[in-house]
Amino acid sequence: MSETQLLDVVGLHGGYGSETVLQDVELSIAAGEIVAVIGRNGVGKTTLMRTLAGLLRPRAGTISFGGEDITSLSADKRARRGIGYIPQGRDVFPELTVRENLMVGEVAGTGRSRPDYERIYGYFPILKERARQRAGTLSGGQQQQLAIGRAMIGDPRLMLLDEPSEGIQPSIIKDIARNVRNLNEQTGVAVLLVEQNLDLIVSIADRGFVMEKGRIVATLSSDEITSRDQVRHHLTI
Repeated sequence: MSETQLLDVVGLHGGYGSETVLQDVELSIAAGEIVAVIGRNGVGKTTLMRTLAGLLRPRAGTISFGGEDITSLSADKRARRGIGYIPQGRDVFPELTVRENLMVGEVAGTGRSRPDYERIYGYFPILKERARQRAGTLSGGQQQQLAIGRAMIGDPRLMLLDEPSEGIQPSIIKDIARNVRNLNEQTGVAVLLVEQNLDLIVSIADRGFVMEKGRIVATLSSDEITSRDQVRHHLTI
């Protein structure tokens, strides 16, 4: 593992119960990169994210983060080491206020960093405006911003971002893409992005991996991941 390599996945197998989904997955992410995992529905992308976050236990293979083998670590311990997870569907706490949701994210940074609410509000001003509002009453786009803000309040080194465009109108998707890129540039947080929205992928990813039937079947260079034709091809085959 190189000095700048943040995440290294080797020979990863996993799934649900007796069903094997991930098959010999190998990928790596350098510090500060934005990397997309693309492919059709049902090929294992969300299973990969849940396994990296520690919500699913791998059956074989290794996951290294910052030079440490974290394969056997629980989700909360991975979060404390700097892995932030924004799941598909956002999963905010609907009965809690926006501020209370953000406070939940503080736990991940305990012992590593102090929460900086003003920085998060700078990226997502709506969260400051709606700080006392229950999260369940926010729009889908606002909930997505809250989910990202909740992960970032713990000051992660890596953000696992699963289908951030799902159920969100195009204008808000552009805002989210811009904010993720700004977060990356200004804080250095690396991003592993699972996505099917063509515009979002080509606008923020530095490079990519193509997943099919639980395997990584191709890698996409910086030129390829910003080519709409190349990305569209891999999203439709």
